[in-house]
Amino acid sequence: MELLDRLFLGTTVVLLSLAGCDSGEIGRDELDLVISGSRIMDPESGLDAVMNLGIKEGKIKIITDQDLSGKNFIDGSGLVLAPGFIDLHEHAQSDEGYRLMVRDGVTTALELEVGTRDVSSWYDQRRGGQVVNYGVSVGHIPVRMAVMGDEGSFLPTGVGGSAIATDEQIAEMILMLEQGLSQGAVAMGFGMAYTPGATYEEFRSMLEVAASARVSSHIHIRGGVEGVRRTIDIAAEVGAPLHVVHANSSGGEEIADFLAVIEQAVSLGQDVSTEVYPYGAGMTEIGSALFDDWETYTDSQFAMHQWVATGERLNRDNFEIYRETGGKVIIHGRSEEATQIGVTHPLAMIASDGFVEEGRGHPRTTGTFSKVLGQYVRDQGSLSLMEGIKKMTLMPAQRLERTVSQMQGKGRIRLGADADLVVFDPSEIRDRSTYEDGMIPSTGVEYVVVNGRVVVNRGELVEGVLAGSAVRGELY
Repeated sequence: MELLDRLFLGTTVVLLSLAGCDSGEIGRDELDLVISGSRIMDPESGLDAVMNLGIKEGKIKIITDQDLSGKNFIDGSGLVLAPGFIDLHEHAQSDEGYRLMVRDGVTTALELEVGTRDVSSWYDQRRGGQVVNYGVSVGHIPVRMAVMGDEGSFLPTGVGGSAIATDEQIAEMILMLEQGLSQGAVAMGFGMAYTPGATYEEFRSMLEVAASARVSSHIHIRGGVEGVRRTIDIAAEVGAPLHVVHANSSGGEEIADFLAVIEQAVSLGQDVSTEVYPYGAGMTEIGSALFDDWETYTDSQFAMHQWVATGERLNRDNFEIYRETGGKVIIHGRSEEATQIGVTHPLAMIASDGFVEEGRGHPRTTGTFSKVLGQYVRDQGSLSLMEGIKKMTLMPAQRLERTVSQMQGKGRIRLGADADLVVFDPSEIRDRSTYEDGMIPSTGVEYVVVNGRVVVNRGELVEGVLAGSAVRGELY
């Protein structure tokens, strides 16, 4: 009954939008784009019906079962029309990355785990236009690296990760984090697993900054189940909203217990959320603190690592060489059962943790969202289609919208919302990229619309259309 009420409410809003309109009022001269005959699925209202949608000036203008005409037209017959996918954990913040992820249905890509230390410059570098919407956090990792003089290019490779901060250094970090928030950072980012020298007292000091600003803190926790419990406890003590990134990576084979800790905190009223990606292997920098104990590895442990640049599996000799030269490594080892527990958990959003560089990367950069819809929704039936869409759209929008007002218009299909949309074939959508070649685009994503402009047309990128805009927190 509750679902029927939501459907009726959504339909009522649609019909009201037509009140007093004749065929000449909403026609070719008014609507910029019409998507006709799609199965429109909106996880906020529960709307699930074959209807027509009209777009004007980058916003959803009308949703109706009546015929529409406009300047441009997409025949969506037999296809699903959903809100564009929102990726809260996307490191591939480059033209190369944006061009790949948009063909997976992503319309908003945010780098919220590692982030940046210079928020203004980060946005300035993308001001010329991008294919998708973009945004960034101010990150504890790059701030710590700057304060301590770590020379790592992305993650700490020396003192930025291992050293214990002095009171003076902590004070300097706090000032830089506050500055980043004042420059419009979307959130605060943390990578406790990459900064073993950062004490929980240091972490608490940084979380207090986030709590004051009421922004969410997106954290790569360390220490598995006990680590997430301790992290959540500190966030509760200081009143900071918390988002635990890639629960499947951090929880590993203990993913059920890991998620149970988060679930308990939520049941007690704490503001905690989480995300997963649908692959059994992760990826990171080989020079990071995650591998500081590499000399103790067994042969089988080395073999679980795959060098991204060549696709080769590693052994003791080449691991040592690559550790010196630096680069990206894929880490295999999680079971499909653990991945499925994460993907299907009601609290888990979908986020890619994607990264691509010079034509190489992990398949999650190009295939995360299509893999969920193809494998876990269609093929296995582990999620309903609406549940899958909700994890990619409404849930990430709601995570941010209390402090980033732009997100109130994303992740849902309703009148006045941003026209960030994906049109896909539910019978064909699937990921195609592999661990050997992570650059193969997904299939089944037929159209992608960003701010009212078509950027993917019949499965192909539309060259030269840079419709994305900055997603940014309040400037002060």
